[in-house]
Amino acid sequence: MPQSKVKMTPQERLLVQRFSQYVSDHKKEFIQKVLAQRTRHVTVVLEDIYQSQNASAVVRTCECMGLQDIHIIENSATYQVNTRVLKGSNRWMNLIRYHSKEENNTAMCFRELREQGYTIYAADPSEDGISIHDIDVTNKVAIAFGNELHGVSDYALQESDFKVKIPMFGFTESLNISVSVAICLNTLITRLRQNFEKYGLSEEEKEVLTLQWYRKVVRKSDVLEREFLRTIQ
Repeated sequence: MPQSKVKMTPQERLLVQRFSQYVSDHKKEFIQKVLAQRTRHVTVVLEDIYQSQNASAVVRTCECMGLQDIHIIENSATYQVNTRVLKGSNRWMNLIRYHSKEENNTAMCFRELREQGYTIYAADPSEDGISIHDIDVTNKVAIAFGNELHGVSDYALQESDFKVKIPMFGFTESLNISVSVAICLNTLITRLRQNFEKYGLSEEEKEVLTLQWYRKVVRKSDVLEREFLRTIQ
């Protein structure tokens, strides 16, 4: 699974300039404001989520909290979308899917995350887990959430660096996955913003996303792109 592209070609930089002519100043300012808050310092992993409304609610929450990437593992369940829940949030994110039929997709995902420098936490309510409030956010954090019935797989529990839990004080032992993700991200992102300056994207990453997002907001961007590239070849 390749990492997200973080370099721009000279042609792509020219294309950003071309598209910018079709984007209002207000929208350009808003895009830059969102980019300034985007982060890959924290990411979420979804392992075999089978209810589309839950998976879609998680994507929407992650986008609202400023995450750029979500890693989706499909060993036994295929990721499906619920457009009414998503509210278009998936348009602005990178959904990195692992759905090989030959390999353990959880292993593939974890290998990719470690190559990118993430510490991997498996969300699990057992007593020996670390509280979400005590996670070390000085390093890049990936939290894996399992499916609605069984939670994360045995492999994910064994191969993660730590287990993490949300402190709870009632009779019920677990929360809905979208609620769990929201609580975890709000806790981590708040701490990042309060205590660290360098949790955002690099300038190169912002450039790449600017082009991606311009392609989405400019009407008939694919036609404009083809015509423009012909003129500069």
